[in-house]
Order: sequence, then structure tokens, then C-alpha cells
Amino acid sequence: MIVKVDYLFWLAGALLAITSAMTLADRAHPKRWTTGAFWGVFAILFLFGDWMPRDAVGALIVAATLIAGCGGVGHGAARTLPDVMRRLSARRLGNRLFVPALAIPLGTLAGTLLFAHARIGGHYLFDPKNTTLISLGASCIVAVWLACRLTGETLAESVRQARGLTESLGWALVLPQTLAMVGLVFADAGVGKSVAYLTDAYVNTDVRLVAIVVYVLGMALFTIATGGAFAAFPVMMVGVGVPILIHAYHGNPAVIAAVGMFAGYSGTLLTPMAASFNVVPVALLSLPDKYAVIRVQIPTALILLVANVALLDWLM
Repeated sequence: MIVKVDYLFWLAGALLAITSAMTLADRAHPKRWTTGAFWGVFAILFLFGDWMPRDAVGALIVAATLIAGCGGVGHGAARTLPDVMRRLSARRLGNRLFVPALAIPLGTLAGTLLFAHARIGGHYLFDPKNTTLISLGASCIVAVWLACRLTGETLAESVRQARGLTESLGWALVLPQTLAMVGLVFADAGVGKSVAYLTDAYVNTDVRLVAIVVYVLGMALFTIATGGAFAAFPVMMVGVGVPILIHAYHGNPAVIAAVGMFAGYSGTLLTPMAASFNVVPVALLSLPDKYAVIRVQIPTALILLVANVALLDWLM
């Protein structure tokens, strides 16, 4: 293959390294040393993680977690245009402002559909296992170029603004990458087997509806704790889905898996651990209530959980 997903990780690492360096050089930053160290750690992981010992990677992640947990990640004063100038610029550009933003989903879709099997000289142009991710990264690069052309700004300015946005989002920016490992950790630790034991010992799963409720609520609760349905899924499938719903009640595995993930997504609406959905929008919009998005989504999540129970009971 010619274009690998590793290139995107290296690009992200380079941007994080620049962010770290700019933060350390910012004497007006209230927490420049700890914040710079935080982004520097993730820059190292993105750039060199594949070649580092696993223990070293784990130590760096623990260090970054301690920095964030102790409140060491802050942000400096962002350098932006005065509000009047921004309004004038927005009025001048009009709907053309949406062009860079729309280039990302459209480019990702086009790349996924058109380049999955593209070859040059018998070699894949893109890594066939990561075509969508590579297309997304390439589309983001094109979007940055379009934004610079549209606004007349330089690439250096885009990097400075990226640093400001990165610091505004803070630790929430890297939370999805960290939580992606939680499912594997739970599986290796035998959490699924523990859930199976507790369910069998303390819950009357002889009643089919009770087993379904335990499965649906378990998916939601583990998603709330971990921030992702993909982390909750192996735990609840090992604990309840496979031994009870599939083996004991002969349920349809496809239906159980699909509705289980849907229940997990309902839990996503209720947790700040799902940073990309519930924390990032608050930071981007500078909302005074950091739980504003979650509060609005609570009724929808509860209705969906009830619907998931009914749906699984009907289709299983």
C-alpha cells in the first residue's frame, strides 16, 4: 500500500508537538508547564507509540491522566480577531464559510466509496482496512487548505488557531482514544464473567423480561461508566447476552447485538465520559453549564431505553 493510516497518526503527533512547544513558550499561560507536558506526552505516543515498550506507553498514559486529574491542563488566552471584525468577515464570506466544513463529510464519503480498491502498479493506494479513516484525514487536510484560500490566512495561522482550539477542548480531546482501550481491559480482567456470576446469583433471569431489562440497562450503565458502547458490548454479551438471551432463550444473536448497541448509545447521551458528544460541544460553544448537553438529552435517553426493552422483547 502507498498511503497508510500511520501517516495521519504522525501528522496528529506533529500538531500535538507544536501545541506543546507553543504552550511551553507562552509565558502568560497560567499552567504552561503541566499543560505543555500533557500535550507533549500524547505527541510522543502518536509519533513513537508503535516502537515504544508497552510499559513505557502505559506509564506515559498514567502520567497524562494524573496531570489532567489534578487540574494541570489549562488554556491560555486565544489570539482572535475583535468581535466586530469577525462579524464583518463572516458577512463578507457568507455561506462560503460552509465549504471547508462540508468538504470533510463529502470527501470522506467519496474516498470510502471510490478508493477502497484503488491500486497503482498492483499496490493498494490506500490501506484497504482503513480507507474510511484515511479518507477522513485527507478530507480534513483539504478542508484546511480550502479554509486558508477562502479567508486569505496562512497555514501558520491555522496551526495557531488549532492550538487555541486544542487547549479549549483540553483533556476531552484525547478521552475517546483512552476509552477505546477500556473494553479490552475489561475483557482481559474478566469483568464479563463477573457480571455473568452476579446476574446468575442475584437476578431472577428465569423471567425473560427481567433478563432483557438487565441486558439493556447493563449496556447503558457500562456505557455511562466507560463513555463508549463498544467498551460495554463485550462485557454484557459475555455476562448476559450469550449465556442467557442466546443460549437459554434462543434469541436471535443479530437482534440482540443490534439492540444492545442501541441501548449503549442511549447511555452515551447521559455521560460526560462520551466527551466527543457531550463535552466537546459545550467547550466549542462556551456554554456556562458543562452538563447542558446531557440535561437536554435525558428525556430522549430514558424513552429510548424503554423502547429498547420493548423492541428486544418483540424481536428476540
